[in-house]
Amino acid sequence: METILVLLHPDAEGAIAKAGLEAIAAAHGLGGEVIIGLVGGNAAGAAKVIGGAGRVLAVEGDAFSQSRYATDAAAAQALVAASKAGIVMAPATSRWSRCLAGVAQRCGGRIDSHITAIAPEGVTRWYYRQRIEATFTRAELPWFLLLESGAASAWQGAPCDGTFERIAVEAAPRTEVKGVVSPGAGEQTVKPEAELLFVAGAGWTKKQKDGAAHVERAGELILGIVRTAGASLGSSKSLVDLSGEGQAVLPFLSHLNQVGQTGSTPRHPKGLATCCHGEEPHVVGWRFIQDRRAVNLDANCGWARGKADVLYVADAFEVMEELNRLLA
Repeated sequence: METILVLLHPDAEGAIAKAGLEAIAAAHGLGGEVIIGLVGGNAAGAAKVIGGAGRVLAVEGDAFSQSRYATDAAAAQALVAASKAGIVMAPATSRWSRCLAGVAQRCGGRIDSHITAIAPEGVTRWYYRQRIEATFTRAELPWFLLLESGAASAWQGAPCDGTFERIAVEAAPRTEVKGVVSPGAGEQTVKPEAELLFVAGAGWTKKQKDGAAHVERAGELILGIVRTAGASLGSSKSLVDLSGEGQAVLPFLSHLNQVGQTGSTPRHPKGLATCCHGEEPHVVGWRFIQDRRAVNLDANCGWARGKADVLYVADAFEVMEELNRLLA
């Protein structure tokens, strides 16, 4: 069995995101020795949480608290060398996705992204905009793997004393972080940990049975279920693209909400699609939703052709009015 290195970047408080805990669980499923590699400004806090998962190596300091290619790549390379790992795993966050290909090149290894499952007999990944999955192995080592969220159940273990080995890395960044600018305060609609994914389609902004569009009311109903049910909000590409076509839009939607072939592939336990037709480019993003339901006036839409567990042939405005009333 090869030694497995799991690369993680804790936040400022030392917490590890769920995607990182999933990477730890996936590593333990392979049966080899698991080593945790931390990169960030607060390794001590993270080591207390995940120290029970295996030996912990850390590159820490203010220079490594922010995401930069130069510092992240140098830290990851040092951790790979110190661990002598044959397999290097990391959650597919923007931070690791940005630098690990370069680290694999420096280490003389190979890298694969969009990994959706890992087993001793091979790894599974997406191809062709998530439409094709393949299971394969590689002989070249070290082998770097970027895991998609939900590839494994999150690791759970008892906190420990937080002992870790500090790996010295000389930081030589070409850029300087002057500060962090966050967007204005607003309602969070993208919630990866939510039990329910609510997806809105372009039908919400079209003319309704009275011959008029009710975009403002549509926005109230959609945000209503986001608030009362704690749902995460998704959208079809056609809906988020309406702003570029000069049509009425829902102001709280952006391409971050987009679900499907050209958007995200969420893994919520339940999903409810409204005013969507359930065509393949959209439904491909729903492949990991366990309970799929849809509301559409068209009894012959794509959802009715085996793409939804339950299709409610009804007016979405009326359904959501009643659903929000019950939830409230």
